[in-house]
Amino acid sequence: MKLLKYIFLFVPIVTFAQRGGIGSFEFLNNYTNARIAALGGSAIATSHNDASLVINNPGLLYATLDKQLTFNYLKYFGDIGSGYVGYAFNTKKAGPLMIGLQYMNYGNFDKKDIDNNNLGSFAANDFAFHISNSRTIKKWNVGATAKLVYSVLEYYNSVGIAADIGATYKNKDSLFVFSAVVNNLGYQITTYTGGDRQLYPFNIQMGFSKKFAHNPLRISIIAHNLQKFGNLLYQNSNKNNRNIDLSTGNAIEEDFTVLSYTMSHIIFSTEILLGKKLNLRFGYNDLRRRELALIDARTSAGFSWGFGIKVNKFMFSYGSASFYSGNATNHFSINTNLQEFYKKKN
Repeated sequence: MKLLKYIFLFVPIVTFAQRGGIGSFEFLNNYTNARIAALGGSAIATSHNDASLVINNPGLLYATLDKQLTFNYLKYFGDIGSGYVGYAFNTKKAGPLMIGLQYMNYGNFDKKDIDNNNLGSFAANDFAFHISNSRTIKKWNVGATAKLVYSVLEYYNSVGIAADIGATYKNKDSLFVFSAVVNNLGYQITTYTGGDRQLYPFNIQMGFSKKFAHNPLRISIIAHNLQKFGNLLYQNSNKNNRNIDLSTGNAIEEDFTVLSYTMSHIIFSTEILLGKKLNLRFGYNDLRRRELALIDARTSAGFSWGFGIKVNKFMFSYGSASFYSGNATNHFSINTNLQEFYKKKN
């Protein structure tokens, strides 16, 4: 448990680093996992022995994940691709551990001078290596993740450290799950240009899921970005259908209600568990819907869906999240437990 103690000692230091500049390392909140994508972008309170969810909430790291291996890939927009590989295992002294590598590749870019002469090409990539640890205290599972972050944009690069802290509560039959998570407390060790340090994509989340005893439905409600409660909405001066004040000729500002402010923090999702080998998943992200839906056309922005199917020793998952008209992300995940490959002794 020494690792967990070191991580908690690390957190107060990085807490004071949440200031200055524009955001950096935004890819840390861009999860490639198909299940997270299908459930609207967050799955902090999903209890289903899935090691790939630990990257979203270290409080979901349990001893039952021992020797589980996960591969995840996201085909993003344009030439952007992202992935994650992780492995969970148990240790005698430290308890459950998980190591993983998250990356995002932004493709290749043409490099030109001021006269438009071609000087070759360059790439842009982000990487984050993490190690997670947890311990169970009665019905609570408390976990922490330490991350080493590296970003390179042509010859500009930046190095940082970050931490997640999560706590998950399950009732006796695990039908009700509650989680609270702090994601990406961070400190930028070196900046791209030697200037001011930049903000991390800091995120406080709370949520629960409820599985009904005699039917296959599990519902989840997640509240995200609680550190900015009531501050996620903004006036959009580019809306082409804004009402005009005839006396002044100025656009009338949108009237956000308490319900609007509250809903902008909420993600609704559901899973239909059809036995142990097939899951159907659906999600709705209200903030994504508000920001990306078109004014004069129907779109599916904010909605997501996916499924998981187990074939032999592998769980294959697919997730699709709609961002704007005609474009959705495609997420692919494969989970397996290496213990299932061991030969049983007679």
